[in-house]
Amino acid sequence: MNYDSIAEAIQNITTWILPLLFAITMHEAAHGFAAARLGDDTALRLGRVTLNPFKHIDPVGTVLIPGLLLLFRSPFILGWAKPVPVNFARLRRPKIGMALVAAAGPGVNIVFAIISSLALWLIPYVPDLAQLWLTSNLQNAISINIFLAVFNLLPLPPLDGGRILVGLLPRDLSNRLAQVEPYGFFIIIGLLFLIPMLTGLLSINFDPGYYLIRIPTNFVLSAIVGVFAP
Repeated sequence: MNYDSIAEAIQNITTWILPLLFAITMHEAAHGFAAARLGDDTALRLGRVTLNPFKHIDPVGTVLIPGLLLLFRSPFILGWAKPVPVNFARLRRPKIGMALVAAAGPGVNIVFAIISSLALWLIPYVPDLAQLWLTSNLQNAISINIFLAVFNLLPLPPLDGGRILVGLLPRDLSNRLAQVEPYGFFIIIGLLFLIPMLTGLLSINFDPGYYLIRIPTNFVLSAIVGVFAP
């Protein structure tokens, strides 16, 4: 048994799992915290405003689906956590409150991408044995947090970007967009997986996810790293 290879594999896995769990945890806790500050303490009473990742993990969305996509080398790692329960009717200003609660998750992800970039300046002061592992964690944390922010800001309910629009648009347009929510997940699957697969079978190179997610993610990543990282 090659223990060095096993140790290396475990180290590589942890450099992805730890920042992913942290990013998801902070994202969901931010929704609950924002809701509590704006008048709805539902998530607070249910213990969802917490940094305990096990309170937010969904066995299928957080573990099974991302694992299968990694196994099959998907260009996108799609996953989700348990949604934080928010009773928008209890918010002091329900419409604008919905937008603020939705924006809190991606906003926290951007903040932690910036913090992770700044933390890279401290790597020379870390013991040599931990430098590579910690650098990988921070680099992956930057990428994961930015990806989560960009993906969740797609203007389609039930994603955060869709709920921000529902909260900001005039009532007629808001109601029409809200009606899309039951079909939002299927639209996302179609855009990110089915359309590229079907157009690929027709020898047509068309990938909506490249324009909707990859280009914005790379732009934000370049901007944050360029400004804040060493």
